Amino acid sequence: MIPAGGTIGILGGGQLGRMLAMAAAQIGYKCHAYDPNADSGAADVCADFTCAPWSDRNAMTRFAGQCDVVTYEFENVPVGPLATIPPEKLFPSARALEVAQDRLHEKAFAEAQGGRTAPYAQVDSMDDLIAAVGRLGTPGILKTRRDGYDGKGQWRIESAREAEGLRLPSAGLVYEGFVRFAAEFSVILVRGRDGEVRFWDSAQNVHKDGILATSTLPPEPVIAAQVPAARELAAKIASALGYVGVLSCEFFATENGPVFNEMAPRVHNSGHWTIEGAVTSQFENHVRAICGLPLGDTSLVLPNVEMTNLVGHDIEKANEILAAPGLHLHLYGKGEARAGRKMGHVTRVWA
Repeated sequence: MIPAGGTIGILGGGQLGRMLAMAAAQIGYKCHAYDPNADSGAADVCADFTCAPWSDRNAMTRFAGQCDVVTYEFENVPVGPLATIPPEKLFPSARALEVAQDRLHEKAFAEAQGGRTAPYAQVDSMDDLIAAVGRLGTPGILKTRRDGYDGKGQWRIESAREAEGLRLPSAGLVYEGFVRFAAEFSVILVRGRDGEVRFWDSAQNVHKDGILATSTLPPEPVIAAQVPAARELAAKIASALGYVGVLSCEFFATENGPVFNEMAPRVHNSGHWTIEGAVTSQFENHVRAICGLPLGDTSLVLPNVEMTNLVGHDIEKANEILAAPGLHLHLYGKGEARAGRKMGHVTRVWA
């Protein structure tokens, strides 16, 4: 167990790290963020900050030596440099990153635990893509195997002719056949060092332009009926990885049951509602888990919750939100409000 007053290292300096650090401070921990970018929202609320490239193993070693435990808020942290961090200090383990960073491996891993994914095919060339489109049909989604998030690194393909006209990137790709679904939802769990697992209620997610727009509770009945099976798969994934911390799995609700979309080995945007909407937030429970503390109650505070992302110029509504009763505003300390950039979120909780 890491006693209060200890230091938690956070790999990544974005809004998730910022909210982790704020939750950690509430229960007596200091945080030290590590990020290659000097403009770090997490650094604003951390006791220490290391600005260095991921590849700087000396900086990573010094950083780890100043921390009692290390976690990450960004699943695209390169795995190689993490070898300098003692494995008994790093939670979740580097294995979780290795699986989540490659969409092809991630899908195979979920299938190995008994999950069902969209039909998919590995694509390393134009011939591979044409064959995949011929076998899986259109429409479909071509995705980079690595580094994509919030709709980045994805191309919707409507026809074989359209596929033939693409200029493929040199990196590996995966083609996914179309999944007809009624709704999207997340299963977010926390797993302690002792293997205890707790789940938050599953929110219904709505995306706009590949970016999460809203997460709402309670979800539609079609989702509620599929949550048990989705939870079972998420728990198996966590167990197989020896996972410690918060794990997020995204699903499509279909007429044949839940279809696994992807996992995030970290706290997740679709769980931001838990700050006001649950007895213990995903951020506090992640801190509890990695520090070896008892896990907190994940129950709803009130039955109705809605979280809305503030993207780009949505941040201009901040004063209106502050003036409205019953709304909770979270801004991430970012500078320029660019299109597609998450600037904050707002939560409403009601009976």
